[in-house]
Formats: sequence, structure tokens, C-alpha cells
Amino acid sequence: MNFYILTLFPDMVRQGLSTSIIGRAAERGLISVEAVDIRDYTKDRHRKVDDYPYGGGAGMLMQAQPVYDAWKSVADKLGRKPRTVYLTPQGGVFTQQKAKELAAEEELVLLCGHYEGIDERVLEEIVTDYVSIGDYVLTGGELAAMVVADAVSRMVPGVLTNGESGMTESFEGELLEYPQYSRPEEWMGKRVPEVLLSGNQKKIKEWRLWQSEERTKRRRPDLYQKYKKLQTCREAFMKQKLLHMDMIELITRGQAGLVYAEGNNICLKQPETGFYFLTAEDREGGARMLDALADAGEEMEIVVLHQEFMVEPTRERYGLQGVMPCAQAVYTRKEKLPIRGLYRADGGYEEGKPQIRRLDENDLDTAARYYAETDSAIEKTRAYLKERMEKGWLFGAFLGEELAGFVGMHAEGSIGMLTVLPEYRRKGIGKALETYAVNALLEHGYTPYGQVKQGNEASLRLQEALGLCVAKQMVYWLEKN
Repeated sequence: MNFYILTLFPDMVRQGLSTSIIGRAAERGLISVEAVDIRDYTKDRHRKVDDYPYGGGAGMLMQAQPVYDAWKSVADKLGRKPRTVYLTPQGGVFTQQKAKELAAEEELVLLCGHYEGIDERVLEEIVTDYVSIGDYVLTGGELAAMVVADAVSRMVPGVLTNGESGMTESFEGELLEYPQYSRPEEWMGKRVPEVLLSGNQKKIKEWRLWQSEERTKRRRPDLYQKYKKLQTCREAFMKQKLLHMDMIELITRGQAGLVYAEGNNICLKQPETGFYFLTAEDREGGARMLDALADAGEEMEIVVLHQEFMVEPTRERYGLQGVMPCAQAVYTRKEKLPIRGLYRADGGYEEGKPQIRRLDENDLDTAARYYAETDSAIEKTRAYLKERMEKGWLFGAFLGEELAGFVGMHAEGSIGMLTVLPEYRRKGIGKALETYAVNALLEHGYTPYGQVKQGNEASLRLQEALGLCVAKQMVYWLEKN
């Protein structure tokens, strides 16, 4: 992730983002921060960048020319128009979900205003996002830009040394984080809650959830109401647990946006991917849901449906072409799958057994070549596999130094991409890889599930052999392209 911050005070930005976690991430090359001094691009010999606003009024206004030329220097360097965020109290409120969305970009331009703002004409020309960090006014956009850069950087793979810390914290799943305690056990007469000393992970998890719920209810009733609505949807999904595990896990993992809910007619959106997940009680309820989504301006390009009767009406309304039926397989137990005879738990090498580890960029070309459905799709496939790799969810099986196969977790949360190279098939590689993926998801507290394309009998037999339960009904993937 590369940040370009357009500012009148570059030293303020450099100093603010050069220390602590963000500074260390920059030193390791995980992010970069370039402060672009807008004054360097003014044509005024006194380096003036502001003037009086037309129509009168208090204060001065930043002029369009120096702002545009500073921005253009970045655009020319990148060879394209970058995503550009203007920090302004008039923007949409910055959220954790917005931070995740922005973290998907390779470059981000943050524009800092001053005085009474910036000439509207240049904003119309260059800005893609208007963002506010709160309902108050600052003397300039630099502090807001640093807040955004900090929050976005934390979502970049590798910036946080503890892989869990970016996933289980405040605002995930519409709940505030539970209270935390460290040594000593007693301080100023206050003891650490006994449950945290018990070692009983089930009780600890229950206590933390309860504390998060209570804290959110007291401090952020607005978030709590969203949380309760999602939990009501989750209860509805549990009536057909296997069929709806993808939607259940979106809620459990804090990745669900509730778009529509009327009884058992529910639509969730995963903001990070833009995928929509729909389930309907009957044709009439499904039709009402599609009408409401169209009226709300929801533009669905990738949709997952959970009833066959929803396929044709959804295709017609949104112009979706491809339809891919899949069987949903779910690992319903809590204990890990046995690995004896498959691979070593410590990741070490043993003769005749694959060594399983996270894939790195050296193996991406090979993986893309075997996973892509057509030659023309190789580059797009490589980009997707790289994104999964950077998120830490792409694992390879190696025999010696040779890649024998790979598996991962798709962006929407399912186990997938399971591929064994032809010369290594029928050697237990696929079983070893899926076992590894199931156990990795269990370690994160997730319910492992996968979606098997209709007709892939070999994969379906593997799911059943590993003890995954298969839903009786299909789910249907629809895409515009």
C-alpha cells in the first residue's frame, strides 16, 4: 500500500506516520508514505496557494491549480487516475469497513484541505471519495489523513505482527471489544475476573461475548441494534444450517452488511467483495425482496442464491449471465481433523509426505497456470491468488522443493482453490491440503465449509470422506461477466 498525502504541511505528516507500528511497516516495505507539498506546485512566486472566494464570505479558499498539479504529479507517476480521498466534515463517516475497502487499493491519495476548503472545480475533477473522521471541524486535513492512513495500514497483510489482532477487535461484527486484563492479578484492590484465569476457553469465549454485548449496548446502542438484527437473521438461517452456512459465517466473522430482511427473506452484502447473498421463503417473498433491492439502487454483479426458484427472476432483473450450482459442504464438529500419515504438524519435511506451508510469490505463476480455466484468465487468476496469499489464506503442498498442490480460503469465506498438479494426483495430496485448511479455519474459531461445483464428484467424495456434511439443496452463483 502506497499513500500519497497532498498537504501544505508535509513535515507534520512525515513525523506523525514515521513511528510505532506504521513507521516499522514503512521500514519493512509493507507500506510507503509520500507527503506531496502542494506549495511546490503553485505558480505564485511567493508560494501562495489561496485566494478570496467568489461571492464573498469569511476566510480564504485553496486554489484549484496547485492542488490539481500536485495531484497530477502523482497520477502521472502511477500512469493512471488513483483513488483520491478528500478529508472533509462533509464526507461520509469513516468506519472500519471503509478502512478495509480502502486497504484493497494499491495506491491511495489523501487530500488535506485548509482554510475554508478547496475550489469545488478541482474536487469534481480528482476526488473519488469524500470522507469525514467525525462531526467536528479541524484546522486542516492532516490529522484526519493520518487517522485514515493508520487505520488502513493496519488492514495491510504483515503490518500487524499478530495475525489475530486485525480480526478480533472493536467494531468487528458490530460489537465493541471486550475488556482486557494483564498482570498483576490484583491492582488497587481490583482483581482480574476469575473466568480469565480458569483456562476454560469455552467459558472465556462466552464471557467475552457477553461483555462485548453489554459494552456495546451501553456505549453504542446504534451498533447494538445492528448487531441484534443480524443475530435475528442468524437464528433464521440456523433452521437450514447446512444450506446457509455461508451466510451464517459472514455474520460470525463480522463481514455481513444487512441489506434487506423481511421474515425469512434476507439479503446480506459482504462489503469487502461486493458479493450479495440472498435467501427467500417463497417466490412471492423473493419477488418483494428483489423489488426492494432494485428500488434501493443495489447493483448486484455477483450474487449467491439459496433457492432455485430465485435464479431466473434474479438473472432477468440484473442481467446476470453465468449460473453455477454448487453443493455446500460443512464441517460441523469442533475437534480438528487427524493429520497422522498426511503431513507433519510442525511444518517440517518427512520423506514421502508433503510439507504444507503458506504459498509465496515464487509459486504464483505455477498456481495460476493450473487454476485458471482458460489461458486468457491466467493474469486475472494470478492477481486473485496473490490477494489470497497476502491475506495469509493460500497454502501449498510441497514435495521437496516442488509444488504439488494448493488450497485456500476464498474471499467470501469458503474453502476452495483445491488443486493438485497432474503428476501428484492419487497420492493423498488433496486430502492433506483440505485437512490443513479445515484445521486452520478451526484455529481461527470459524466453521469450515466449502462449495463444490455441480458435477465435481471427486471433490464431493473427498468432502464426505473427511466428515463434512452436504446440504440437500444447492446454492447458485450468478455473475454479470
